[in-house]
Amino acid sequence: MAGFAGIVIATTGPVLAQSDKPSEIEEIARELSTYVFPKTGPYTPEAIVIGNARQIESWARSAHANSAAEAFAHWNADGEIPGACAVCHSGQGFRAFHGLDGSAPGPLQSPIPTGGVVDCETCHKPGLAEIDSVTLPSGVVHPTETALVPCLTCHTGRSSGANVAKVTANMAEDTVNPELSFVNPHYKVAGATWLGGYGGIGYHYPGKTYSGRFLHAKPVASCLSCHEPHALTVNEAICLTCHETGAAQDIRISRQSYDGSGDTAQGIAVDIRANSDLLMREMLDYASQVAKTGLIYDSGRYPYFFADANRDGVVDQTDGRPVTFKGWTPTLLRAAYNWKVVTSDPGIHVHNPHYALELIHDSIESLAKAQGKDFAAFGLMR
Repeated sequence: MAGFAGIVIATTGPVLAQSDKPSEIEEIARELSTYVFPKTGPYTPEAIVIGNARQIESWARSAHANSAAEAFAHWNADGEIPGACAVCHSGQGFRAFHGLDGSAPGPLQSPIPTGGVVDCETCHKPGLAEIDSVTLPSGVVHPTETALVPCLTCHTGRSSGANVAKVTANMAEDTVNPELSFVNPHYKVAGATWLGGYGGIGYHYPGKTYSGRFLHAKPVASCLSCHEPHALTVNEAICLTCHETGAAQDIRISRQSYDGSGDTAQGIAVDIRANSDLLMREMLDYASQVAKTGLIYDSGRYPYFFADANRDGVVDQTDGRPVTFKGWTPTLLRAAYNWKVVTSDPGIHVHNPHYALELIHDSIESLAKAQGKDFAAFGLMR
């Protein structure tokens, strides 16, 4: 590696020259016929006139490069990122996890310094091509092409339906158990929802079948079929290959209505959102009527579900701190977990709409049955 004006030119041989002038850097890069990996900014992309400047500029303006974002700045006060988190929240952690830094691959035993992002070498590090599978939180070892290893390492969540089944096993279905706490699937779990029932991120109700990997169509067979890898933007022109619109929210791939409205002109995303909202209402009813404890969801505070004993719509406080919801039963926990899986993937209507609708449908059915409600009256389709 040769360093120039805050950037690094990747070479396979010795350092041939050094310079602080952009024009000389351009000439050196051209002669070496190589790519330039910028160190973590700040810097001005327009000042770097090199062959892959457009890709660098796109990356620099993407969420993957935003070191001030919560995804990367969350641990700044601590000065280090726990190993389990650094795998996806630091390029250095990702490389260590996969053994791309020369260490043995596997879970990180030590924390990683803060300040890193999903940098160029997260996806372009030599040695990545030797990785041909990713182990999902469910334990499934999924064979994959090299280009998807970073995607599936970091976008398949940190929990699975099997975890939920394990912690709720051999418990009375509708009795509050103080040993239970919310199981969080994590965030931006598109890789896992895309793999559907095969990947096993959702809680699968016994006796039910679930859609597997969403194959969609040949032009859209993987993450990179739709997502520009540096800017992370969606290429709507891909949608127009088959659909009348490039706006994914407006696309419907089914002739039946899933939300009971009978409206098949709206995008499938509307059905998923409507059923997700219904599931949340059923969760609130169940918490109040069966668990006998008011429940409030707050997306901005972990662990998201808080107590509202007097049902005034305000989270209970003790010593100035919010009171975590403790009214979990196996029935409620399973439904809440599935609700979080579906809502943690904002693009699930594209990634795997059928799997999303199945998880929501079965969760609502379970809550309705526990409350003695007529589930058929909701008019939902699976």
